[in-house]
Amino acid sequence: MEFDSVNSKRRIFAGILALSLTAAACGSDDEPAAEPAETEAPAEPAEEPAEPAEEPAEPAEEPAEAPAELSGTLVGAGASSQAAAMQGWQVGFQELNPDVTVEYDPIGSGGGRERFLEGATTFAGSDAALKDDEFAASIERCAGDQGAINLPHYISPIALPYNLPSIEGTTLNLTAELIAGIFANQITNWNDPAIAEANPGVEFPDLAINPVHRSDDSGTTENFTDYMSQTAPDVWTFGAIEPWDIDGPGGGEGGQGTSGVVAAVAAGEGSIGYADASQIGDLPAAAVGVAGEFVEFSPEAAGRIVDSSERLDGRNEFDFGIEVNRNPETADTYPIALVSYHIVCLEYSSQEEVDLVKAFMTYVGSEEGQAASAASAGSAPISPEVRADILASIDAISVAS
Repeated sequence: MEFDSVNSKRRIFAGILALSLTAAACGSDDEPAAEPAETEAPAEPAEEPAEPAEEPAEPAEEPAEAPAELSGTLVGAGASSQAAAMQGWQVGFQELNPDVTVEYDPIGSGGGRERFLEGATTFAGSDAALKDDEFAASIERCAGDQGAINLPHYISPIALPYNLPSIEGTTLNLTAELIAGIFANQITNWNDPAIAEANPGVEFPDLAINPVHRSDDSGTTENFTDYMSQTAPDVWTFGAIEPWDIDGPGGGEGGQGTSGVVAAVAAGEGSIGYADASQIGDLPAAAVGVAGEFVEFSPEAAGRIVDSSERLDGRNEFDFGIEVNRNPETADTYPIALVSYHIVCLEYSSQEEVDLVKAFMTYVGSEEGQAASAASAGSAPISPEVRADILASIDAISVAS
């Protein structure tokens, strides 16, 4: 349209000029004016370049079609907390890429990182970022010499499900000190006066507390114990741990994976555990003490914790580990939240691996992928700012030179 406008102006100008010259030469306004107008025909080719100028735009669209042509199998393993979200991601991604199969074994964060570092999977799901020794091992596992990076794609509250039929209909309130005391086996009965003080008017049974923990290496355990370590360090003196390798006078029960913990709590009256909130089913969950009030879990409340957390200094500019702040200053934030990662190589040995990993991780971190996770797992969507930073890391994944 711009070319037509320009040419029209040129023709008008040429016509006016021709009329002026002709009038000066022979005093006629008709026939001589028509002749110069036709001499503008050479200007017509000026419209021809307009078409070639638009042609390069067509090939530019082809990369958008490329994902539909993806084929192959992408294999991952790891955090069981991601199991429900992964189902949503698998369905959504495979609808867009019918020739791609995404497999995921929810064996736990520790097992997922181990398989990834052995080269048995293309990516890992983990509720904890790679430790220093694991990052060193990833340099050997991945192609090139850049090692692996952490992509925080899944944010979810860690709920405290409990089994106390005698107080059904009442939400159990627990301060950080009470939670730490229960899981450190220092508070061993539900009729403990400290529990009653946090729950005025509630009559608790004379019943032993059975704290249920993960028996496998678990990033959920690391996130939960990190919470207790930050908020009640005088009670929980064990720090942030991944395998539950402590004992105490109150005992406790171990459960394999998130499903094992939830099943153990559901099966035993007096039990309480910790698990990804999306997977506790109909079990009630405790409200957690924050800034002098008690906050129940929700994706929105859990998501706010990330806004007050800091990105760790990465091993390179594309690594994206987060130090979660467990001490929010406002009571609209749920402090026991896990940030679960996808761990991928920054360099792979084949273009097929690169294409599959980049396409899937891009989908997972997209607005559509985060909506799929929220629908299937009740997770908190990552913010647009974090999405943009993660996408920059994904874009850097390449074939080792």
